[in-house]
Amino acid sequence: PMKGAETTIVKPAAVVVNSAPSNTPTNAPTNTPTIELNETDKIAALLQQDNIFWVLASFFGFGLLLSLTPCVFPMIPILSGIIVGHKGEVTTRKALVMSIVFVLAMSVTYSIAGVLAGYFGENLQVLFQTPWILVVFALIFVALAFSMFGYYEIQLPTGLQNKIAKISNKQEGGHLIGVAIMGFLSALIVGPCVAPPLAGALIYIGQTGDAMLGGLSLFVMSLGMGAPLLAIGAGVSKLPKAGGWMDNIKYVFGILMLAVAIWLLDRIISPVVSLALWATLFSFSPIAMGVLNSLTNTPTPWQRIFKAIGLLVLAYGILLWGLVARGGGDMLAPLSGYGASTQSEQVHVKFEKIKSNADLDRILLRAKANNQIVMLDFYADWCISCKELERFVFSNDKVVDTMKNHIALQADVTANDEIDKALMARFNIIGPPAILFFNNGVEKRSQRIVGEINAQGYLEHFNKAQ
Repeated sequence: PMKGAETTIVKPAAVVVNSAPSNTPTNAPTNTPTIELNETDKIAALLQQDNIFWVLASFFGFGLLLSLTPCVFPMIPILSGIIVGHKGEVTTRKALVMSIVFVLAMSVTYSIAGVLAGYFGENLQVLFQTPWILVVFALIFVALAFSMFGYYEIQLPTGLQNKIAKISNKQEGGHLIGVAIMGFLSALIVGPCVAPPLAGALIYIGQTGDAMLGGLSLFVMSLGMGAPLLAIGAGVSKLPKAGGWMDNIKYVFGILMLAVAIWLLDRIISPVVSLALWATLFSFSPIAMGVLNSLTNTPTPWQRIFKAIGLLVLAYGILLWGLVARGGGDMLAPLSGYGASTQSEQVHVKFEKIKSNADLDRILLRAKANNQIVMLDFYADWCISCKELERFVFSNDKVVDTMKNHIALQADVTANDEIDKALMARFNIIGPPAILFFNNGVEKRSQRIVGEINAQGYLEHFNKAQ
């Protein structure tokens, strides 16, 4: 974009207007130039179109794409575990109804939280990322896991069950209420992800006050995110219900529940403790499932396959214990560093930490005097996507080399205090991850990154910001 089109804060209503900058030469073409928009502003502009069907269809498609992100993956064992752990026979119809209730509860929660965030500038999901809430919810998943293992059954007191039975035949309504509560809590606590569609909708709501269209778009987007869950929930109901096979399936989902608990605690515990927990899960679980037991004289092909998978998982768990012994490492590359005479130093972008608007303004002045590009990364410990950026983008060799002669800032907004909120509000940021680029002391808004991106995409944005 042209220099005259740059602004520090651009409202969506202004973004969609194609206005020529004031310093346009008199001999310039008469065609009005179009301001380049970032993904978030494009979505905010999309909401201002008159074709509501196209708007909602687009947001449903956004939701389907978001269903492939780490924000939705933990929902799979949660919903599957609810269906598998249900007492009595679960038909495909009943499993589908339970899945629909779960997804609807999740969608309504996202919509309400989004509308509130758009109106008040406060991301409701961030409020649920405090350590005590994460610990309590992780303990709930641990309790559900041990219930799957058969140590006990989790059920309501008899008196409360009888009351619910009077309200709804065969306790169906009471059970669906529990499913809806899990969908509600999962949306708030398990998957607090900020992506361009969400950010665009919240900016639109905040600037226009149109909570109806903004909330409806978020609801449809959430339905798209939950669409694969419906298929998975119906598929789980097809699993055999009798015999040792079903017990093994319940054990697997119990292990997945433990994985969700560790995934939640990852946001508040040290990397070494996290590695130790994952190593424990991957090494103990196969042993508990009987992977070291001898096969029968005539094992079936499936028994051989499951034993082989179990041995691979156990081997991976042992490799993770090696990382724990070394004091840490990348669990996705547990063999990295072995066999080298000297352990190579891991490259990473060197960040300057900032906290307030005053910190940022001071560094922007310095960068302007030195003709340097400034990159500002919004980060939080509970933000899973932020950690993905740390691992795959800010540790990339090309990214590190590119940033050597420029300034990389990082604002840790984990505390979400008033200073953090003021810094995010300055740029209409609803929460991490978000990456901003500044040239000559002014944000290049068209190159703003919201959500996850790979190293190549980051470099493309950086080069355009110069």
